[in-house]
Amino acid sequence: MHRVMLDESLRSQLDRVADAELCDASGQTIGHFLSQEVYQRLLYDWANAQISDEELERRRRQPGGRSLEEIWRRLKAS
Repeated sequence: MHRVMLDESLRSQLDRVADAELCDASGQTIGHFLSQEVYQRLLYDWANAQISDEELERRRRQPGGRSLEEIWRRLKAS
């Protein structure tokens, strides 16, 4: 992800909002700003929507797998 440095004027405007539509001088939308809190909440909501609680429980109960110790041992060997 690229990093854009803001001047103090724009920074102070963004500090007062949780989200904003960013436009150029002609009013054309060039992007959207989300505060860290809003961005994290959306990211977590998206991740939670990818798999149901029932599916997580089914996978947890499924036999097999490896212990963390076995995983570390294999990673160290590679």
